[in-house]
Amino acid sequence: MGKTIISNWNKQIHISNDIFFKNTTNLGFSIKSQLGSPSTLLNAGKTTNFIYKINGSLLPQEISRINSLMVKRGKKESADLKGRIKAILQNNCTLNFHKAQKSIFSNNLVLIDSLLPEILSQIVLDFYSTDCSHLTDLVTKTAIKNPLNFNIENGHTFYEYKIKRFLTDVALGMMPSQVWTGKYDATGGYLIVKENGDVLCYHIYNKNEFEDYLLNNTKLDTASSSRHQFGEIYEEHGALYVNLNLQIRFIK
Repeated sequence: MGKTIISNWNKQIHISNDIFFKNTTNLGFSIKSQLGSPSTLLNAGKTTNFIYKINGSLLPQEISRINSLMVKRGKKESADLKGRIKAILQNNCTLNFHKAQKSIFSNNLVLIDSLLPEILSQIVLDFYSTDCSHLTDLVTKTAIKNPLNFNIENGHTFYEYKIKRFLTDVALGMMPSQVWTGKYDATGGYLIVKENGDVLCYHIYNKNEFEDYLLNNTKLDTASSSRHQFGEIYEEHGALYVNLNLQIRFIK
């Protein structure tokens, strides 16, 4: 890798003496700091909710009981989201992906890969119904289930490849609330400021290393269910649904 000099912190990096650049070039970099609490890669919002249809029968009193499940965290109570999903499943119900709540995010995902909404919906469901949170574990779990029935007899890593592509696009510019055209905001790469002050620099031309870093160093996290309106069973047109949220955070 060529010599990289940080000239300022407004996402502009000065590259010099780099074998990939014949001339001195100013490039834009995305910057994530690990100083303090781990930063998010994909921020939560109503924009990142996935809607699941509940197949099975739930009595009104059982719906009320499930929606009221809470858990204590310190002195505060919050929605027991995993407990609610487990309770739905324990009532002999299944959760089937219906759609992403917001069409812009859904279309952004389809632009990256036409099957990405279905793949992410499985990963999100596994996060809320199991003890897994690291993205590597969730992708492995999805690959073993192979819900999209890919032909894996030759060892193709369909799910890992597609999730890596998604993570890269998120890191370099894709936002759930804005139409994504595939053009990267960060034309140079990605900077991570570690807890000890060290700076990791991933150039776009080191794509494999960058993708591996994103997959191996991220996890799904739980956002505020009241703020982003997810985690409660609701009825619409005679059917029962529940929304689950996607938020991706770096691992400290």
